[in-house]
Amino acid sequence: MQTKVYNIAGQEVGKMTLKDDIFGREYNKALIHQVVVASLANARQGTKSTLTRTEVSGGGRKPWKQKGTGNARQGSIRAPQWIKGGIVFAPKPRDFSQKINKQMKKAAFLSAISTLFAEKNMIVLDELKIDAKTKKINEVLKNLKVDKKSLFVTAEHDENVIRAGRNIPNVNVCTASLVSTLDLVNAGTLIITKDAVKQIEEAYKE
Repeated sequence: MQTKVYNIAGQEVGKMTLKDDIFGREYNKALIHQVVVASLANARQGTKSTLTRTEVSGGGRKPWKQKGTGNARQGSIRAPQWIKGGIVFAPKPRDFSQKINKQMKKAAFLSAISTLFAEKNMIVLDELKIDAKTKKINEVLKNLKVDKKSLFVTAEHDENVIRAGRNIPNVNVCTASLVSTLDLVNAGTLIITKDAVKQIEEAYKE
């Protein structure tokens, strides 16, 4: 498998051979969905918490006697129907995390990146050296004729690229070691450097 390699000016400068076992996987919708759902669930903090009637302060005595007042009977001013009363079925902190084993994570990632390649939504750059200015990364997108949500993947942490892309709503920047299946699914176009491709091939080799 081969793909064209471009520079940041949008010019073709060569070709690169890709490993079939990395970029030639079949699309597995069910597995990708499962891993993405797990990723989103694991990101949930689960820290919401409100007080039940046993936890709200006050209300230790009966507000009025049971009979003879003409009012409905009440046992505590901290019952749910009272202002500042407890909450019925109050939400409490919980763990939303889901376990996904390494083989499933790996298979879902390779399926997602292979799908981007197969659908011609993956662009390989020889390198990505730009100034830390928003207009520079906009120029790269224009030169590559990319007008939809994009994910830039670099081999190493590049502060200039991060700063250039962080003010653009539909642009994300990530390193090859941190890119996830969720990142790939959310990317309309994957723009990746040659060195980042080599890192991914090395990390996911059989």
